[in-house]
Amino acid sequence: MPEAFASGGPMLLAGTANLPLAEEIAQVVKVPLGAVTIQRFSDGEIFVRIDENVRGRDIFIIQSTTAPADSIMEMLLLIDAVKRASAARVTAVMPYFGYARQDRKDQPRVAIGAKLVANMLVSAGADRVLSVDFHQHQIQGFFDVPVDHLYAAPVFTRYFREKQLTNLVVVSPDVGSAKMARGFAKRLDATMGIIDKRRPAANVAEVMNVIGEVEGKDCLLSDDMIDTAGTMAEAARALKERGANDVYACATHALLSGPAVERLANAPFKEIVVTNTVPVPQEKRFPGLTVLSVGELVGQAIRFTHINESVSSLFE
Repeated sequence: MPEAFASGGPMLLAGTANLPLAEEIAQVVKVPLGAVTIQRFSDGEIFVRIDENVRGRDIFIIQSTTAPADSIMEMLLLIDAVKRASAARVTAVMPYFGYARQDRKDQPRVAIGAKLVANMLVSAGADRVLSVDFHQHQIQGFFDVPVDHLYAAPVFTRYFREKQLTNLVVVSPDVGSAKMARGFAKRLDATMGIIDKRRPAANVAEVMNVIGEVEGKDCLLSDDMIDTAGTMAEAARALKERGANDVYACATHALLSGPAVERLANAPFKEIVVTNTVPVPQEKRFPGLTVLSVGELVGQAIRFTHINESVSSLFE
């Protein structure tokens, strides 16, 4: 039996939502993925079985909870299976935490989906949660267990520093992303701007104004996710109309739903940079799209969690 699998050592398991990232994380941690059987009955019901002994082990289950909800169900069943098999501790590693946009009751008679998912994870038996760039920071408070909230910012800033862009403006595509943009601007020695937009309907964005000086400067739009890309595409056009030079974009979670690929490909971007928290299939890739990996970041966080070291030291 390998030393890494000694009693009480870390063990990595993965659902089917993002196996390439899980394998990359396993290489960083230097622990192979544990054997898991995940099957579906003819009616679509999910069956999960852990094919190795997990008694007394420190378990890390890697699964981005992308749509459809099967990914969440897989995670819940995996947690339940290892808890019933007497695992010592279970950490839900969720590079992308789905339903995060449903984090408040902003209309009458709507669900708070993010809190519901948090409750289900804890009820299933998760002892800790590790995730990357929640849609809103307060989601950490939805859990009754410790949460390690990682930021993809070091991955992006390293990439853009190597480009040695000068006279750069980091632009937040809306007021809600201003804190993230401010962090990028500080790390890249850039100034900051904000897009003033309104949403007449879900997944529909309309730019009203650009706050900040962008004329004659390179601009970097930063956000936590790109879904249908309406916000990003309209923001890029607004910046170009106001005299910006090259327009770049970065976003942690590349959901790329519906018309997103077409919108981004036709918008005046120099480059769009995302991470692999969500798998980006070949049919959604296009010239100008760059996918960076968070495997090293998440892998190091898992190692630090296992040996009870500070995860926040990764960002100092």
